Amino acid sequence: MPLSNSRVWIAVMAIAVLTTIAEYTQADDPFERAPIEYSKSDPDNAVSRLQAKLERGEATLKYDPDQGYLPAVLDALGVPTESQMLVFSKTSLQRRRISPRTPRAIYFNDDVYIGFCRAGEVMEISVADPQLGAVFYTIEQQEAVAPKLIRQTDNCLVCHSSSRTDGIPGHLARSVFTGPSGEPILSKGSKTVDYRTPFEDRWGGWYVTGTHGEQTHLGNFIVRGREEAQGEENADGQNVTDLADRLKVDQYLTAHSDIIALMVLEHQTLMHNRLTKANFETRAALYYQADLNRALGEPEDAPLESVTRRIETAAEDVVEALLFVDEAELTEPVAGTSGYAELFSELGVRDSSGRSLRDFDLERRLFKHPCSYLIYSEAFDSLPKEVKSVILSRLAEILRGEDASGRFDHLSAEDCQAIADILRDTKDGLPADWP
Repeated sequence: MPLSNSRVWIAVMAIAVLTTIAEYTQADDPFERAPIEYSKSDPDNAVSRLQAKLERGEATLKYDPDQGYLPAVLDALGVPTESQMLVFSKTSLQRRRISPRTPRAIYFNDDVYIGFCRAGEVMEISVADPQLGAVFYTIEQQEAVAPKLIRQTDNCLVCHSSSRTDGIPGHLARSVFTGPSGEPILSKGSKTVDYRTPFEDRWGGWYVTGTHGEQTHLGNFIVRGREEAQGEENADGQNVTDLADRLKVDQYLTAHSDIIALMVLEHQTLMHNRLTKANFETRAALYYQADLNRALGEPEDAPLESVTRRIETAAEDVVEALLFVDEAELTEPVAGTSGYAELFSELGVRDSSGRSLRDFDLERRLFKHPCSYLIYSEAFDSLPKEVKSVILSRLAEILRGEDASGRFDHLSAEDCQAIADILRDTKDGLPADWP
């Protein structure tokens, strides 16, 4: 039977919309299209707000003859010097400035990451923007009357929007074998590192200060011969507490590359990426749901099963990172050297019993109460309500002991109760049936 004109029109429009969806998902950078429009959108984050204050004359940045704008930017953005980590592999923008004798210094807080190279032309800054994911900036390291934090949307994305970041503008930490000049030896392998990575595979190309017992890692290791591999020759790279014999530590703000800071960074980069993915996936799914419904003459917010599943999948990925699913186990205590752990814990909001999600364990796992402190972040609070409600409902279900997937068996009943209690006392917007 022939289709009526109206039915033909609906079918044609539906095909057109579905074709647009397919083109969107096949694009190299889908986040550059509506509704995200990454490069076209105006950021609203800690760095863009600082730049706005500079333009209005409400803030200034003092230039230091030795460190450039580093101390001033750290202070303005609330980034502690105790977070300093030193990476000597040539795996970033100013690679020619980086070597085992002149490592790149990285500093961070809950939202901002800052990269500093000795004698570098620019200082590199990235921030977890609540709506855009990782947004990148540089500031020239020459004294200026009006220094500017300039957004970068090209070079940084080559590495920071790849499969290593799940296809979104994100953050990452890598572990690579490194030669005497700092050149990565990629033929020996490379790993993207997060809290799930086994201890022995972490920190290739990084300096590491701290103690960790008999556990071994790839930090402080420089490959000097063709036969060296997998870090077996790295005995003198373990339990290092002083880097003075490896580089001129007085050229940096501290003498440390703290192991606890490294471990926190590795969780945080994954968590930020999962939050960005959930944000992008939800907004894109709802955008195309509205498009398809318009084509079919349905209300724009009429739910589609495929869209619901897409949002639920993104939510589950966030929940697993929040609750440290598949966390690599520590077999011996770990301790840092810079005071970072103490500073980090002091910043924690505490429940009526004095507990915080920023309390460390450091004997068998990273945190005493394994739920990410980034649940308090602007990136989490700014998630679309459609995905945030799913995340919070799943958290409640898991903490009540009602999940049968087995994915959360690492959480004891005591863990679940402590996390539920802490969040009840400290987190707004929880569901009515919170455990």
